[in-house]
Amino acid sequence: MGQKDSARNQASAGERASVQKLRTRPHAQVLIIGGGINGVGTFRDLALQGVDVALVERGDYCQGASGASSHMIHGGIRYLENGEFRLVQESVVERNRLLRIAPHYVKPLQTTIPIFSTFSGILAAPLRFLTHKQQGAPKERGAFLIKVGLSLYDFFSRDGGTVPRHQFRGRKRALAELPRLHPGIKYTATYFDASVHNPERLTLDVLQDGEKAGAAGASDARASNYLSLVSVKNGAGGRGTGSTVELRDELTGELFDFSADVVVNTTGAWVDLTNEAMGSASAFMGGTKGSHIVLDHPDLLAACNGREIFFEHTDGRIVLIYPMGDRVLVGTTDVDADMAEDAVCTESEIDYFFDLIGHVFPDITVDREQIVYTFSGVRPLPKHDATQPGFVSRDYRIERRAGAGLGGAAVLSLVGGKWTTFRALAEHLTNDVLAELGVERKVSTAKLAIGGGAGFPDSEDGVQRWIKAHMGAGRDADRTAGLLTRYGTRAGEVISFLDAAPDRRLHSTRELSVRELEFMAQNEQIGHLVDVLIRRTSLAFRGLVTGELLNEVAEILAGPLGWDAAKRTSEITHAQEVLKRFHGVQVHSLVS
Repeated sequence: MGQKDSARNQASAGERASVQKLRTRPHAQVLIIGGGINGVGTFRDLALQGVDVALVERGDYCQGASGASSHMIHGGIRYLENGEFRLVQESVVERNRLLRIAPHYVKPLQTTIPIFSTFSGILAAPLRFLTHKQQGAPKERGAFLIKVGLSLYDFFSRDGGTVPRHQFRGRKRALAELPRLHPGIKYTATYFDASVHNPERLTLDVLQDGEKAGAAGASDARASNYLSLVSVKNGAGGRGTGSTVELRDELTGELFDFSADVVVNTTGAWVDLTNEAMGSASAFMGGTKGSHIVLDHPDLLAACNGREIFFEHTDGRIVLIYPMGDRVLVGTTDVDADMAEDAVCTESEIDYFFDLIGHVFPDITVDREQIVYTFSGVRPLPKHDATQPGFVSRDYRIERRAGAGLGGAAVLSLVGGKWTTFRALAEHLTNDVLAELGVERKVSTAKLAIGGGAGFPDSEDGVQRWIKAHMGAGRDADRTAGLLTRYGTRAGEVISFLDAAPDRRLHSTRELSVRELEFMAQNEQIGHLVDVLIRRTSLAFRGLVTGELLNEVAEILAGPLGWDAAKRTSEITHAQEVLKRFHGVQVHSLVS
């Protein structure tokens, strides 16, 4: 889609409200660059402290590594071998906390490790622990090492009380529970972590918490997606010492200046490139690529029996297979990334996934026809000299420097970070920003419910009561349950919007209605058609995008977003291209 055409079509709808908020107030105490979960988490925390904060994201929120995760909220049992005890403890505490403050999206995940030996790796593990390097060929971890690791894991979980302790099973009982497992296993170990079934919507919830804090008068928080940093203006910012940058609306091509006293770089694997653009080149990052596939495979789904299967493949990589609804997610790879290339799942990675499935479930066959979606992202890892990417630290740090050409303003760059610890990381980063501003923290986010997690039912009976109480004309139990799953208790606000005017379900899917799409257009900063398919719903993830769906959704969004016929066609083409290039999904359009 050409930029000029995009600009002309978007202009017909007028300036986006999110961009207008930044243009009309072109200075903030803090400017956050990067709208992944860590940038958005910091935005929320700063807004709650009453700080005048702005956030810009060059694509859609949660479009990069945050949206390409393994959908796990986990303590990181394998980090123990790297000696990262602080990270494991923080991760376990945050896992337990997210189960409490974001129960609408974060759910307990029963995890089973198939084990093929008793003492394998017992000599190599201490050397890996001491050197963080692989000594010789990878050796599979045996039951002894896994038992020690899980015991430590339970120890770190002792204060949370959120999930049960681990259990070991011998071969006979293990195969009774999971009969499709490889018959050569000797044991299984089962423990609990957590999953986040919709990380994109959790990110949006966190963002909207920050925006609502601003609207309530706690701060002047404002954020916009599809708004990128283009260049740095020489000299001071709008208020003495500070930075002035030039921003570009990626949907219209419009440019405008924005200034801030502190700049926070949370662009993940692109941190160094962002710093270079700001005239303060750095060499912090050394990200690795991770890919996943999603399968429509009832046989494999049944074999998992509701559990994640988490294990070490023969090459030493930690991999996983686990059910998400009626699909099965398989991942992940861990290879050095080339930042000059787009992160996509390759044919060799798919072959690797098929091989690892056969390693655990040898009588289950998988073929490419059963793949409904693929995705890949670059982990924001620090620069490293590890012999294997798996030994690179998953911890995070914050680098401070004054931006050359930014009027001496402080630039805080986030190096590292993972989904599980985003709240704690945001707290740490916020504290550093507050210190730069000379401002005291007002509120902690440790016990503050996130978005639709506030008042979320704490039992299945409670869920059913909520659904029954919110059913209405034309909205049955399944539709109401779908809204609760998508929005948490914020579904109440959505339902009020739906009921304020006549509504109808889409012909192409029973999961959306005309009014719900209008709600998304008005409240969730939709820039492209593909945003709805990938990040506002899970339709693409589950392989449910059709040509009919593309056309119908584009037609409905055209009204609130001001799209003419040419724009609708270009959005459909753009969605097809994104789904094919980055997600392995071929969708034939109905548009001639």
